[in-house]
Formats: sequence, structure tokens, C-alpha cells
Amino acid sequence: MGVGGNFWDVLKPYARTEGFDFLRNKRVAIDLSYWIVQHETAIKVHTRNPHLRLTFFRTINLFSKFGAFPVFVTDGTPSPLKSHARIMRFFQASGIDLTSLPVSNGTSVERNKKFSKCVEECVELLELFGMPVLKASGEAEGLCAQLNKEGRVDACITSDSDAFLFGAKCVIKNMKPNSQEPFECYEMSDIENGLGLKRKHLIAIALLVGNDHDSKGVQGIGIETALSFVKSFNEDEVLDKLCGLGSGHMVPIAYKGNSVHNLDENTTKIKLSHCSLCGHPGSKRSHFKDSCELCNSSKNEGCVQKPIGFKCDCLSCDQDKKEKEQKKNEAWKMRVCNKIATEPNFPNNAIIEMYLSNNHTNFTDAEPFISWKNPNTEMLIDFISFKLNWEPSFTRQKLFPFLSTIFLRNTAKNQETELFYGQYAFDFIQRTKIRFGHMFYVVTWSKYTQIVNNNVPFEESQVQEEDDENVNNVCVDKDNGCVMTDENMDLVMAAYPEKVHQFTQQKESKETKSKKKGRAKSTSTPENSSSPKSRSVQLNITEFYRSSKGENTENIKDNISFTGKRNDKNGNLSKSVRRRLLFD
Repeated sequence: MGVGGNFWDVLKPYARTEGFDFLRNKRVAIDLSYWIVQHETAIKVHTRNPHLRLTFFRTINLFSKFGAFPVFVTDGTPSPLKSHARIMRFFQASGIDLTSLPVSNGTSVERNKKFSKCVEECVELLELFGMPVLKASGEAEGLCAQLNKEGRVDACITSDSDAFLFGAKCVIKNMKPNSQEPFECYEMSDIENGLGLKRKHLIAIALLVGNDHDSKGVQGIGIETALSFVKSFNEDEVLDKLCGLGSGHMVPIAYKGNSVHNLDENTTKIKLSHCSLCGHPGSKRSHFKDSCELCNSSKNEGCVQKPIGFKCDCLSCDQDKKEKEQKKNEAWKMRVCNKIATEPNFPNNAIIEMYLSNNHTNFTDAEPFISWKNPNTEMLIDFISFKLNWEPSFTRQKLFPFLSTIFLRNTAKNQETELFYGQYAFDFIQRTKIRFGHMFYVVTWSKYTQIVNNNVPFEESQVQEEDDENVNNVCVDKDNGCVMTDENMDLVMAAYPEKVHQFTQQKESKETKSKKKGRAKSTSTPENSSSPKSRSVQLNITEFYRSSKGENTENIKDNISFTGKRNDKNGNLSKSVRRRLLFD
């Protein structure tokens, strides 16, 4: 959820759609709970253990297709505030009177046991992948934001908008793998420039409209009112002003700019009279004696009737209009202040301290814990076979892009590595391929050793393939014992520059040969290429459909019998011509 009041709709105009390589070679923190909830909502009735299935495919997708380094974060013990807010939302949805509920005694409520089991299974799966999994002391989005703020990761993947309140700099809300721009990204810098709001402003809005830890907020204040109200204060003072209002002390409204009175404090306010006919400064009687200069009357015919909706823009009227707007704005802000002052126990300082805290983890230094290990392939295959009932051959096939990416990265770093225990090796680049507007190399991996017990790893699987999050395509050639995958061009270039150079030369030589063949064909054509007999030139319509006006129709009639049968010598006449001649 995050900040209440449809807060994401306020941020939507400032969203970016990032391209295919946005996360390549970048670290990204993922709120695992968000993934699990999203997975169960998407395909709960269509497959077994959807949280495991889509975590499997999405991890491979994020690691191999988009080239990111995922860091998974799980929730810790929920705070008493969030536990109480969750209970309040449950009773409110059930239609129970909230006034009869007991006051929270500061104890935490454990999370749903079924959901906790799903998290444990996903953590076990990710650890077999070799992915780093961190446990937050409280909220997972809080630790994701802390890692992003400290520069340990480059972005966060979560749907909780309060990640910005925890200090996140870049939040990815939606992922669309089947798109040329798969990431819906929100940068804090764009929000600051577009809305003029910084981190403490957002915390103030969350306190006013409600959040995960206080669902009600201030009664009678919506997202638009809160947005306009917090803009009246600087970031350094906005939370102090809310605390002052909540304690019952009315805080004078402080403006970022100078007020109207300050701008014109040396100017004596004079209310000028205006003509009732033209609306310009001066009385109607004075304009009758001396014509109005603003009416532009050249013949001294007097004032011109003012149009409907006319508003004078003289100095006096402009100053009066500004004063009215200021009084109206002050009255509106006083009403908001009164609502805040009458709200009991506002604001909750524990919520403010939680959002501003930099300690969302149980360990002192997160860097040693963020490390990627080689996957335990065989145990991973056994785990998937037990939990999802997949055949080992199917799992090996889907794991191949993940393992090939690790192989290429290690090769680029001159580290010794093997692909499927040395069963496959890089052979050659077959061709280039475009997927979703992005170029890939189609790489052929040849098998040069037999598998133990003569078990072919990529045999035909009986598992029904569902939506696999569009993981990199894997083509298996059982006759030649090779596998083909789509690999990032820069990664292949870093690992095997000589193979890329060889492929580029072969491609250029083929293009040169094709150009020579094209030139040879063009020179071998006859000079009279404009002749109708030439196959490469389209016939003129008058040549294709010969006119029969100049022909001797009597000779044509003689060639057709009265019975309507066509003479063999004139079989080239069309059916319409024969019919017209028969009834002429």
C-alpha cells in the first residue's frame, strides 16, 4: 500500500519508461513480498505453487535477459503500529464499529502463516540460485530504500510508495518483459523538480492522508489538500509545523515568498472609482466631460460599453484581487490547521522516526552480505522437481540462459568456469536477432562430453509450458547435440572478442558476395529492358488489354460458330469478347 489517498496517481505524470538495458550490470533490491503477492494474484488458479514458479522465471529473466544483479529483501518483525493498522483495516472492511476496538498495547502481530511459508520457500529457492537474500528488521521496502540511499543498489523494485519516505532514490513499480520499454521507473529527482516536494514533504503528506502505520490520517484532508498544504512550508520546517499544530499551538502561516502587504507596504491603498459603462478607472460623469483614454475613442464619442466578463487590470484592481486571493488562501489554511489541531494524538512521532531512521537491518555492514554465488544446480533441479513436479530436462532447459550468463561473465573476467559441469562449451555465433527492438547474438553451445548414465539433459519434456515471463529463448538441436540461446552482444564481445571478430568478417564477406551477385544479374539483363517481353518490367495496361476497336470484327465472327463453341485457332479470345460477338 504505502501512502494512502491514491498517492501513485499523483506521481504518475513523473514516471519514466526505461529501455531494455536500464538495469544491465546494476544492482537492484527487490521486495520479495511484493513479488509473492503479485504472483498469487496473477495466476493463482492456473498453476501449482505460483509464488515459486514465477520467482523462478522472473529471477532468470532479471539476471540473464536484463543483465541485473538482484538482491532480495524479506520483511522482518512487523512494528506494533503496522500490526494495529492492519487490524483496523480488517475490521473496517468487515463493517465493525472501530470505536469499540481496544487500544493497541504495543505488541506485534505475526504475519499470516501461509504467507510466511511462501516466503520461506522462495528464500530457499533463491539461495539455491546463489542470490543474496537479506532480512529487514522491519519493513522490506525500508531496507530496500536504505540500500538505494547508501548507494549499495541502483534501484528498488516495490509497489509500496512509502519507499520514497524511507529515502529511496529510484523505484521501479512495474515490469513489462514483453515490451521495448519494460520498466516503469520513478526518480526522486523528477518528483522534486515536478511537484516541488522533497522527502520530508512526502512524510508530511503520509501523516495527513494515512499510511501503512496509520490508516486514517487526519479526518477531512485528502491527497490534493495535503499536497497544497505542505507546499506552503520548506522541507526543514514542515514536520516541526505539523508537530506544533498537533500539540494545539496555532502556527502562523509562513509563506515561501513575500506577501502582498510586504510587496506594497510603502504604497497607500487607494480604492479608485470605475466607470459603470466602460469599467475603466474614473466615474461616468468625468468620462462624459472628458472622454476615457483607455477606450481609444478617436472621435470623442464617449465610453465604449464593456464586454461581458470584463475585468479591469489597473494597479488598484490588481492589488485588490491579490489581497482577496491571499485572504481566501489564509482562510483555507486556517481551516486545515483547525482540522489538524483537533485530531487526537497527531502526529505520531514514532512514525516520523521510523521513516527517518537509517537502521532497517540487523547487521552493521551490509556490503559483505551482498554477494552472488554459483548456483547449486542439481539441488535446484531436485527442489523444482519436488515442489512443481517438473521433469529435470525441462528445468535444465529453462536454467540454461541463467548458467550461460554466469559462464560469459566469468569468462570475461578470466575466471575458470564450466557450463553444466563441462558438458557444453561456446562454439560459434550463428546470427544476430532482434527481440523487442534490442539486438542479440544467437550463440551455439556445443556438447562435447556425454552425460552420466547417458541421460540427455534437454529431451522432450511432458511439462506443459505456461507463461514463462519470456525468458531468453532456448533452442535444442538433439541431432547435433547443441543448444542455442540469445545472449547480450556486449557480454559476448567481452568474453569472446575473437569469435565476434570472426562472425563480423564472415558476415561482411557474405554481404560483399551478395552485392556482387546483384551487380552480375543487373549487367546480364538485355539492353532493351523497356520491351514488354521483359519479365522485370510491368506491361502497360494498353498492351496487356489489347483494344479490339481497330480489328476487323467480321473476321472474328467468322472464327466463332453459331453454337457458341470456340474455334481451336482462336482460343486466345476472352470469354467477354466471345459473348459480345455472339449477341452483336
